[in-house]
Amino acid sequence: MKNISVFAAGLIAPALAFADFREMDDAQIAQVVITAHRMAIETGLLAATKSSNLEVRTFAQRKISDHEALNKRATELVDKLELPPRDSTINQELRLDSETGFPQLAVMDGTDFDKAYIDHNVILNQHMLDTIDNRLMPRASSEELKALLYNMFAPLSDHLEHAQQLQGSLNN
Repeated sequence: MKNISVFAAGLIAPALAFADFREMDDAQIAQVVITAHRMAIETGLLAATKSSNLEVRTFAQRKISDHEALNKRATELVDKLELPPRDSTINQELRLDSETGFPQLAVMDGTDFDKAYIDHNVILNQHMLDTIDNRLMPRASSEELKALLYNMFAPLSDHLEHAQQLQGSLNN
């Protein structure tokens, strides 16, 4: 059980809590969005095949579908605005967290896996909603990028609510 908490808290919170957002430009913001979608897709694919719980697998499939669509829109916007991939502290930390957290999740099984995956999703979606609202939106200069960020709120809020419901049922 301890591994579940370590994984869930350690995967995303440090990147979003300590990253320096002050100097981010549109290209860096877009790259963070794409990285976050890729992380969600990657962990969703793992959960869709590894979870022993039908509700968790269904949640993972929905996340995969939603994040693939969101990532497609983000990639199309990057191409349209001709934003070159630009790394940032937060993007590096997201990648590092994924590179260290994903293997921890991959070795878990059964209920431990399901709980860790759902706990991760609660933390991820809470932090991403906060990051978009308080860090990325205020720094985005392109109205189209702001619209893209704004349009992420509904799916991420839905994912958070669904993950919290699953978290409650898995802990009973």
